[in-house]
Formats: sequence, C-alpha cells, structure tokens
Amino acid sequence: MDNKSDKKRQQELQLFCAAFMTAVGAGLLIAGFIVSPLGEIHSSVMISFGEILTFVGTIFGIDYRYKSK
Repeated sequence: MDNKSDKKRQQELQLFCAAFMTAVGAGLLIAGFIVSPLGEIHSSVMISFGEILTFVGTIFGIDYRYKSK
C-alpha cells in the first residue's frame, strides 16, 4: 500500500509543478502587458512563456503515454 501512496504523491507533485510553471508563464505574459511600453510584449517574455508551456506539455504528454500503455 505504501507504493500506491508514493505514486499518488509523485503524481500530485508533478501536477503541482506543472500548474506552478503554467502560472509563472501566465504571469510573465501579463507582465509583458503591464511593464512599459504598455501593450508591447518583449520577445524574451514570449520565449520564456513558450518554453514553460512546452515543458509542462511534455511532462503531461510523457506521463500520459506511459500510463496508457
């Protein structure tokens, strides 16, 4: 039974990390609109946001693939 609780804890941690990274990415995107000059998104903000979303998607995709087998 301990093995099941370890797996559940790992999945919860993985989900938390993915949600946290997505929130940070969204925060960077919002900051791109707030910071001067208003309304212009700097390329570094877009690159950071894209990398974070790609990483989160990879985590979920790999996890889903192995669980579905």
